[in-house]
Amino acid sequence: MSSGIMNKRMADDVFHAIRKDVLTHWPTGADVNFDEAVAYQKNIKSEKRFSDKLLYAKENNITLTQPRGGVAVVDEHIKLLQYLEDEGEADLLPTTIDSYTRHNRYKEAQLGIEESLQSKRSMLNGFPAVNYGVAICRRVTSETRTPVQVRHGTPDARLLAEISVAGGFTSFEGGGISYNIPYSKNSTLEKTITDWQYVDRLFGLYEEAGVRINREPFGPLTGTLVPPCISNVVAIIESILAAAQGCKDITVGYGQCGNLIQDAAAIKALGNATNIYLKKYGYSDCTVTTVLHQWMGGFPEDESKAFGVISTGAVAATLSGATKVIVKSPHEAMGIPTMQANAAGLKTTRQVVSMLRGQSFMSASMVIHEYDVIMEEIECIMNAVDELGGGDIALGAVRAFEAGVIDVPFAPSKFNAGKLLPARDLDGAVRLLSLGSVPFRHSLKDFHRDKMEERAKSENRDVSFNMVVDDIYAIGNGYLITPR
Repeated sequence: MSSGIMNKRMADDVFHAIRKDVLTHWPTGADVNFDEAVAYQKNIKSEKRFSDKLLYAKENNITLTQPRGGVAVVDEHIKLLQYLEDEGEADLLPTTIDSYTRHNRYKEAQLGIEESLQSKRSMLNGFPAVNYGVAICRRVTSETRTPVQVRHGTPDARLLAEISVAGGFTSFEGGGISYNIPYSKNSTLEKTITDWQYVDRLFGLYEEAGVRINREPFGPLTGTLVPPCISNVVAIIESILAAAQGCKDITVGYGQCGNLIQDAAAIKALGNATNIYLKKYGYSDCTVTTVLHQWMGGFPEDESKAFGVISTGAVAATLSGATKVIVKSPHEAMGIPTMQANAAGLKTTRQVVSMLRGQSFMSASMVIHEYDVIMEEIECIMNAVDELGGGDIALGAVRAFEAGVIDVPFAPSKFNAGKLLPARDLDGAVRLLSLGSVPFRHSLKDFHRDKMEERAKSENRDVSFNMVVDDIYAIGNGYLITPR
């Protein structure tokens, strides 16, 4: 089945034939008019455009702050965004989409909207943009001073993308791998990569019409002990796939792992490697920025301790030179945060970012060594992907997952091998306890084995799966590595 997929720009006649069907998936699709949407986007001021603000931050070595957040009632969602930009001092704003919309279950989303209006509180865990349509999305994006991005988790985001960009959003998150493997059990990569080629071709058409839309592959994947080389490779591949369809502004992401040296090296490797491989595959005119996602694993229930976790993410983002940081709240362990808690996480992060601005330890020898390790790991995997695809990155990606060459730990997808097993080393950096079929050179295999044996010796135990279990729960208990 994987033989039919190619990293080739979607032909206009194919795109428009698919588009006729996509826009009929829910009645609000009929309100999308490409030419009118282009004109609307061109009237959005520069200070409200994601790509412009990210470029300014990159050129001036500034780390921007952005929260997550979204509710079902329009007025309450606008109130949330305005509170986050005023009280939380957010540089960039989100609109997080609800779970029904993420799974294209628009009828259930509509019921959630009706229940939310009746109860006067959100009965959905996000903003149902497809159901609301273009006009209401424009109301949301026009009532803030700050650029707004759509964040979701949708394997098939075609209609959501159409309505979002016509609705004035200037950035769109996700990708055919990163919004499949960690989110879906049964979706094939052939299907989701193809659906996201449509999404990226749509944004490519806007680009060709003079409207730049920022594209952000989802970096953290499962958010649990994901080795930097794995998340970086997926981001690189999704960047190439987006560029092939005409996208020019790409933000690649990484989820904080906890070891400051590794996190800084990973962000540097992510940005540099993405540029290297974009140019290798013929896309030399893209702007690449980076985002660090604060800790995605278990959080302490105690708010004071949670602020400590948030602060470490702010430190990692700033010292690594990330263009922006996705901010957590002190209510992370308790569910969906209040807007006050969300703002508190933002202000904590801003304080740390402001204090550390201009500082960096990227020239430290330990960071350089870790950077070299990650770059070599990326090279090994990308060489295998290229070989498996005969030079075609889309085909190579599908075959790489089939072969376990790319393997995301703890992912629900049945198309993920699930043989790679990560654990922390003695210093808290994420290493590989079991490589599965990831094609590392012998020197890299020895490096990971030695790191795990060093920890086992220090803790007076064998290298085993129990290390993995301990590491998953450690942060929630107040540690990066649970003391023994």
